[in-house]
Amino acid sequence: AVWPMPASYSEGKIGVEIKRSDFMIKSNVTSSSVINAAVERYQYLVEHEYFDSPYDFNEGALKTSGYIYSLEVDVQSAQDVFDLETDESYTLEVPVEGKAVISAKTPFGAVRGLETFSQLIVANSGRKIIKNAPVRIVDAPKFPHRGILLDTSRNFYHVDAILRTLDAMAYNKLNVLHWHIVDAFSWPIESKVHPELTEKGAYSVDMRYSYEDVKKIINYAKNRAIRIMPEFDMPGHTFVVGEAHPEIMSCLNKQPNWDKFGAEPPSGQLNIADPRAVSFAFDIITEYSRLFIDLGFHMGGGVLNENCWKEDPVVELYVRDHPGESINSLIVGWFTQMTEKLNEMGKLAFAYEDPVLNYNFTAKNTTILQAWVGEDSVSKIVDKGYRAIASPWNRYYLDCGNGSWLSNFEGSSWCDPYKGWQQIYSYNPLANITDPEKQKLVLGGEVALFSAQSDETTVDRYLWPRAAAFAEIMWSGNIDPNTNTTREATKVAPRLTDQRFRM
Repeated sequence: AVWPMPASYSEGKIGVEIKRSDFMIKSNVTSSSVINAAVERYQYLVEHEYFDSPYDFNEGALKTSGYIYSLEVDVQSAQDVFDLETDESYTLEVPVEGKAVISAKTPFGAVRGLETFSQLIVANSGRKIIKNAPVRIVDAPKFPHRGILLDTSRNFYHVDAILRTLDAMAYNKLNVLHWHIVDAFSWPIESKVHPELTEKGAYSVDMRYSYEDVKKIINYAKNRAIRIMPEFDMPGHTFVVGEAHPEIMSCLNKQPNWDKFGAEPPSGQLNIADPRAVSFAFDIITEYSRLFIDLGFHMGGGVLNENCWKEDPVVELYVRDHPGESINSLIVGWFTQMTEKLNEMGKLAFAYEDPVLNYNFTAKNTTILQAWVGEDSVSKIVDKGYRAIASPWNRYYLDCGNGSWLSNFEGSSWCDPYKGWQQIYSYNPLANITDPEKQKLVLGGEVALFSAQSDETTVDRYLWPRAAAFAEIMWSGNIDPNTNTTREATKVAPRLTDQRFRM
């Protein structure tokens, strides 16, 4: 079974065998590192993967009538810049005899085609076969932004765990790892500008990402047609900055009534009335804009706590001495400065919906907002003319459903219950948006794994196969083009089961 379902897929009824002794994948492009790495990777996969669907364990030997001797990858351009505008389309043709062909405009489209070809191959009686030739697939994604948010601050994930996750994302044609790399709990990434952040903010010397680690992850991802978009959430969720710089903080680790100052302990937000906090944030944006090559840079902005600043003497004095200023205007001023800085660095600003929808921040119309508070947030964002990424917590938050992680609270977590794959699969991010021009503003979505109760030991179980269900919605939607009706879960489940076993 092919996952996610291609945009157009036709097949015959003739079984063909992969001629394993001399089967080769070749490309007309040899100057692209992405193509070269993909050809090598899928050559190995075709030779060594032995996938037999659990639905076919007792199938017996199938009749085949021809051989596939090679796969030709024809790419129009070797240009390997990957961003929101990159073409990921491809066509794949598998005949009943001879040479299979992938045609793509870019190396990244070719990567998608190679993944599809590998999924057509199944093991049968010691052979590698494609069941239903001839096959013709014409494919392209429905949405350009198809991501996973992975939080590495609450719990640390070693590099190998991140690379393994990138492999799984590639198997499902996901293309963005939104790296929620820091939060209130730890600062695990090396800083050359502020090394004290990592020295005082990492859990241990073994729980740090060096520059070289980051570059390795970025390159590994690019070869799998995945972008790495960093998030440095400011001014909220920054308690860990106070470990090194308490002088630029507000409401730092208020106890015991922490819940008055934050959604979770420990409390602490950058002081939005202090120029030193602004200067610090500029340092972070400047340093990491240079390290992370992706055009996108997420500046956070979610779940800001106004009490934190209302009871801060520096903020109180500033508001008193500046008639017309308020907490709201300071928040707007903060994000105005941050977006201007990102623009100066040549970055495309991403943020959570809060600054725009809660505080009436007027961002540049190029700013992309992540909708998380509810399903209607997507329509609210596009109604204001902004582009949106759909991540409604009630559909796409994968960490939910395990009870509270707070040791002194016996109830449910704020985002319970657990979201099964069916709930994820049935959500349409374009729901209730009927204007075709506004639909174009919805760039895609992200499932989110915040890691209060997840780490590298449990990450596979939390992500898969639910993120695979999400991947099909982002790639081709849940509408069957042959019937123009929503695909039934009972018909989707066998293909999803196959994908889970193959992964």
